[in-house]
Amino acid sequence: MDSSGLYRDITDFAHSTPPWVQSAVEVWTKYGLLLFGLLFVAVWWRARRQGDPRAVALAVLAPAATALAYLVSAVVKSTVYEERPCRAVAGAAASLVTCPAPGDWSFPSNHASIAAAAAVALALAVRRIVLLTVPLALLMAFSRVFVGVHYPHDVAMGLLLGGSLAALVVIVLTGPISTITAAVRTSGGRAAVWFTGPGTAR
Repeated sequence: MDSSGLYRDITDFAHSTPPWVQSAVEVWTKYGLLLFGLLFVAVWWRARRQGDPRAVALAVLAPAATALAYLVSAVVKSTVYEERPCRAVAGAAASLVTCPAPGDWSFPSNHASIAAAAAVALALAVRRIVLLTVPLALLMAFSRVFVGVHYPHDVAMGLLLGGSLAALVVIVLTGPISTITAAVRTSGGRAAVWFTGPGTAR
């Protein structure tokens, strides 16, 4: 898949933006995934206070599904061997961040996979949060092209891979994890009750 032309258009656009915009995107592309980590904690804390094993299961599955999406993305990346566009695309503007070292392959985007998996899994746990998580995931994906380290098709595949895998994991495992959560809570252990919440198992 050749998306070199679109890559050049986006990186040219990036260089035309004010320095503060470039700096903001650089910070977001480097640290933005940490925001999803904070959302994982917030959703888990909300779930344990609800006293519903299913809510806790969904909260636990969100980071687990995201981690699995990252692992699958990394495996695919290690088998495709696509060179980074910041080295491979002739005539493109220089990347705004340091081009990853040779051997750090481009397809698919791990950042996009992680962001999409987190966005979908969190939205399945708390439906209304989709209005926050999906735009954040799309912004993360776009930022990877904007700073010059990925092709558009890298991030598109990352979004598709991460989002679909997270949805599958959550759909398949919510029931079993809910059952386990309820059993752990009824065990009466202090740590178990703290983690799953003090509510009555249902």
